[in-house]
Amino acid sequence: MADMKTASAQSTAARVKAEIATDDLSAQVTALREDLARLSDSVVALGQGAKTAVADEASVLTERVRDKVRQEPILAIAVTAGVAYLFGLMSRR
Repeated sequence: MADMKTASAQSTAARVKAEIATDDLSAQVTALREDLARLSDSVVALGQGAKTAVADEASVLTERVRDKVRQEPILAIAVTAGVAYLFGLMSRR
């Protein structure tokens, strides 16, 4: 009889430990999901910042090229013709 009570107590203790472990694991999974959501938001924000920086730099570079072409149109035409000639030579091969 004492063995039955001991076995029953051990079984109950094991169930309680399993429930505590399950609850702990569930809490950890929830915390990981929250961390992943925050990380995802950070990556999106970083990507948007990089996109904005690249777009700004591209517009500045485009404006510089336009100003240079307006200042020296003959040179721009000569450079364009030279590049087109080189592309023509490379496309034959």
